[in-house]
Amino acid sequence: MATTSGLTTSTIERYFNELSNWGRWGEDDRKGTLNLITPDVRRHALASVRTGRAVSLSRDLDPSNPDPVHSGIAALERTTHAGEVKRTFGEGVRWDAAGEDIHVSPHGGNAHLDGLAHYSWDGRNYNGFPADATTAEDGATKLAVHHAAEGIITRGVLLDIAGLFGVEFVERGYAITTSDLEAAEKRQGVTVRSGDALLIHTGNAAAIIANGPLYLGETKGPLDGVQTGLDASALPYLRERDIAIMGADGTHDVQPPQFSDFNFARPIHSVTLVAIGLWLMDNLDLTALTAECTEAQQWDFLFTALPWRFVGSTSSPLNPVAVL
Repeated sequence: MATTSGLTTSTIERYFNELSNWGRWGEDDRKGTLNLITPDVRRHALASVRTGRAVSLSRDLDPSNPDPVHSGIAALERTTHAGEVKRTFGEGVRWDAAGEDIHVSPHGGNAHLDGLAHYSWDGRNYNGFPADATTAEDGATKLAVHHAAEGIITRGVLLDIAGLFGVEFVERGYAITTSDLEAAEKRQGVTVRSGDALLIHTGNAAAIIANGPLYLGETKGPLDGVQTGLDASALPYLRERDIAIMGADGTHDVQPPQFSDFNFARPIHSVTLVAIGLWLMDNLDLTALTAECTEAQQWDFLFTALPWRFVGSTSSPLNPVAVL
């Protein structure tokens, strides 16, 4: 189960300053670590393509199963408008069309991108922007996901923590340490480097889909589930490696929370999004990619993810694709 590696909440508070990227790319920067995906990084990422095999890292958006990993906060509704043309112009028209109204709550159980306005700390977002610049009326006016308009196209690296431990699913509630990440690099013969998309496979989402969710008690809120995630002590590793974006088959933060103080229930989300400016991808499907990488013994690939250019949104649904 979760450990804290000797960390205290005061250490996490120091991380907000010690690991900060505020001002690194200018006082008005809105992109954070996506700045690390330079033209050279994209060009070198192409060398990671060997076979051209493409693998999706998301699941179907299915209104009949809107919350496949039981996040408790998902919403997905679709209303299809069939026969739009004939309804307007009459049955004599030989062609017709269908359309939809779609309502998606991205911060839920499907693959999605967390933008930099998603979390704040002490009234500030990444780069010192005021948290109250995000409002119910106007959304995120400073750090919306449309600032990722160039897309996320870079080298991806998969670290297989389940494979490191020789299991299909890492024990839910286990906190992944820096030592685990480094051991996976050594085992796989790959090194995470600047500008990479780091993907961490634990089998967490697959375990929930196969065996159902686990909860601490009677309540079933977003923080009551038992899930694998990163130990807070791994935060310096993420900053030192200068990764551009991180994805996991869970929500990154180990559950139950490592600290009893509710302010520190989500240290990975809080420090990465606010201090480091590191964009996150939650609830990816990494099962097929892990199988492909294991068979090919290839752990790096071209990674692509194209978020919606949605002004004001703190998040976006995603269908990331890895090309081996």
